Amino acid sequence: MPLSYAAMLGGMLTLIGTSPNLLASDISGRVIGRSFTMFEFTQLGVLVLLTGAVYLLTVGHRLVPERIDPDEDLTDQFQLREYVSTVRVADESPYVGKTVREMQARVGRDFEVLRILRRGKVIPRNPEDRTVRGGDRLLFHANRKTLLEIVAVPGLEFAAEPVTDEPAADSDDDPALVETIVVPESAIAGESMTANEFRRRFGAPILAIRRQGDRLEQRLSKTVLRGGDTLLIQATRDAREQLMTDPNFVLSQAVERPDYRRSKIPVAVGIVVVVVALAALEVLPIVISALGGMAGMVVTGCVKPEEVYDAVDWQVIFLLAGVVPLGISMEETGAAEFVAYRITPLAEVVPLLAFVMVFYLVTAILTEVITNLASVALMVPIAVDVAEEVGSEPFSFVLVVTFAASTALMTPVGYQTNLMVYGRGGYEFTDFMRVGLPLQLLLAVVTSVGIAVFWGI
Repeated sequence: MPLSYAAMLGGMLTLIGTSPNLLASDISGRVIGRSFTMFEFTQLGVLVLLTGAVYLLTVGHRLVPERIDPDEDLTDQFQLREYVSTVRVADESPYVGKTVREMQARVGRDFEVLRILRRGKVIPRNPEDRTVRGGDRLLFHANRKTLLEIVAVPGLEFAAEPVTDEPAADSDDDPALVETIVVPESAIAGESMTANEFRRRFGAPILAIRRQGDRLEQRLSKTVLRGGDTLLIQATRDAREQLMTDPNFVLSQAVERPDYRRSKIPVAVGIVVVVVALAALEVLPIVISALGGMAGMVVTGCVKPEEVYDAVDWQVIFLLAGVVPLGISMEETGAAEFVAYRITPLAEVVPLLAFVMVFYLVTAILTEVITNLASVALMVPIAVDVAEEVGSEPFSFVLVVTFAASTALMTPVGYQTNLMVYGRGGYEFTDFMRVGLPLQLLLAVVTSVGIAVFWGI
């Protein structure tokens, strides 16, 4: 939960931190003729972030419930169960001549080398201090994500040889990384099937084995499979179909091997810097500079066109297509003015700063019920009319709506990051109210005072 709150509050540092910021900027530009610049409200964002950090470090952590036993094994839930695998060090690898300890430090991943296999012999003792040679096979254990990242490092590769060196006639039959589970109490347990025998039967090499309870410290090729083992294999379509029909195995899921374009890192970083700089210096609107940056990423090969298409969240696109007309209709029909007339009488009986705090809380509560984008589209026109009715600064009220809509702390459905941690943390619905309500009230005060100081009300 604190991680979700930190991500939420950190998004208020710049214009592009959250999608409601961009939407509020667009509506503000249309209604009052003033959009947000890249760092328009960074000073207020820093204040809000520091307030949230102090609260979570002093009071909030005492209110966060411990729904998951820290002594419980969470590796299955978070897919951190460790595999045992073997990688081969290529002759031209930059790690040749380095010790295993030095190699681990340079690779920068958390894994432990158990054995070194060299020319058919096992070097079991103190592998960390041994010098790596070309052709060495390293038996190590790591979680699945780390394992796939390790074999993506130049100079290291899975020790299992490919099933065939001949190119596949059909691109759909290219070998894919797949997880398969050995059914507990399966017939193969009595056959003493090894990894080598599995490969001969299915034509699919076992690249890594995950076994609950025991840690494997022997060659994978000679490891006898047991019920409950999870195997990471390289299987063709035919092999996958064969495994699907075999009652001894359950085909779990395909695993995508990371395909990092490391040579493009400087180009990608440079494009991002240019996009931010153009927007920050007001050379181009953020929409134009971002679109140009996206085109630059494609042209330079940082991403492929199909990857761009797949990355588009169409739900957000259609949501925006719906909520933007909602804000326009509020203006054109006079509904925003009607609501403003019903709210402004409160400003006659309380100080203006207190009225701003109340308006912040109304927006925040509305955001807990509907999406933050819809809340912005609905409340920005109302905020402008309310500000004009009470003789205040419309831009300040737009900022109130922007910050309130982007810091929905009281329910798991109020913000996307809350939903992400809701299930993982084992939280209950009321947990967010317990931790988020005091912080929401605190931010109502801090945000309102900050707006009054920086922009005036």
